[in-house]
Amino acid sequence: MAHAQPDANVYFVPHHSRWPFIGSVVMFTMMVGVANWFNGSDWGFNVFMVGLFGMLLTLGFWFGDVISESLQGHYNEQVDTSFRMGMMWFIFSEVMFFAAFFGALFYARAFVLPWLSGEGDGALTNNFLWQGYTAGWPANGPADIGGAFETIPAWGLPLINTVILLTSGVTITMAHHALKQNARKALLIWLGLTVALGCLFLFYQVEEYVHAYQELNLTLGSGIYGSTFFMLTGFHGMHVALGTIMLAVMWLRCAKGHFSKDHHFAFEAVAWYWHFVDVVWLGLFLFVYVL
Repeated sequence: MAHAQPDANVYFVPHHSRWPFIGSVVMFTMMVGVANWFNGSDWGFNVFMVGLFGMLLTLGFWFGDVISESLQGHYNEQVDTSFRMGMMWFIFSEVMFFAAFFGALFYARAFVLPWLSGEGDGALTNNFLWQGYTAGWPANGPADIGGAFETIPAWGLPLINTVILLTSGVTITMAHHALKQNARKALLIWLGLTVALGCLFLFYQVEEYVHAYQELNLTLGSGIYGSTFFMLTGFHGMHVALGTIMLAVMWLRCAKGHFSKDHHFAFEAVAWYWHFVDVVWLGLFLFVYVL
């Protein structure tokens, strides 16, 4: 598809948009819904779903406007640089997001449980509150919150999902090379494979969660281990789901010829995000499942 060439000296400033205001309203609706849902209100879940549906619609229309502006040729190299900087800072914020959860995992394993077991500064806590408690990892804490549970072996579904994500990193890279070579058929094949691998990863993660809840008694309420396990893997799964949706949108745009071999930052941004998801999973596999 032909792209108009914008003036290199003019920075495109979009018209006033209604989507930030609408997005704020639906995000507030989601917050109210999820807060009341988690606190046992009957109507909380329904309000959350209304807010979630509204947010998905808002994002769809908002990104649709951006795509339309791009196809109309409003974006020059300066705008492209702004997009790249924005995406880099967004991924950096995501790195810090997961760093917080990895930090919580490390703190619980390296400091909290040894203190509760009487090591170092935790001697008084052990003597007066949890006398005789000896912690190992995994643990659900001295109060045995959630009861006994079993962990998920690293060399089963987690290993399969690791291979799936690593393979998807290869397929998205091959798709990017195909785009730069203007090989449209190869581009759609490799990108379609990446979408399929993302869906397969999510399928196996759901299967893993069902197995954990129904057969291993490993739940979000299984003390410190259960909470860190499901927070890390759950948020990562959410990122995989979002990444898969974005990849599917890129496939549709590629099929419509939206990108050229020299101008395709939207594709690159999604590829960056997907590689970030891959790297985070490697850390999860090592520190959550293996160690």
